[in-house]
Amino acid sequence: MHFNEDIVARAMNNTLFREVLSTARHSQVVVMSIPPGGDIGDEVHPDVDQVLVFVAGEGTAILDGERSIVGPGRLVHVPAGTRHNFVNTGTTDMRLYTVYAPPEHAPGTIHRTKADADADEADHERATTPADGALAGSV
Repeated sequence: MHFNEDIVARAMNNTLFREVLSTARHSQVVVMSIPPGGDIGDEVHPDVDQVLVFVAGEGTAILDGERSIVGPGRLVHVPAGTRHNFVNTGTTDMRLYTVYAPPEHAPGTIHRTKADADADEADHERATTPADGALAGSV
């Protein structure tokens, strides 16, 4: 499947916390909208690089504890293994598009809110982390 869209327009018009637009074997394109006072969530992707490009709003990037300002036209490269979060410090939605390499989310994923994303992640962890240490799905 090929993907060829005006990504800035798509990100500017996005009102969802996360929408996966395109997933290929080695990468994935996602748009996000973070409400004022909200954040993406403190996280580490052990084996996934991430590139984020901000198109609207203003905020703070926190990479391994180091803070910097983000806003329209800023690109942040987050190498695998980097603890990171992005916080909307403005008064309007912070909108961005991001590329994960390799893909981080299931193709077609839509999270309307961060709460939806957190619940989905918790469900995924419960499904893939067995309580007794055995392999998930094994007999």
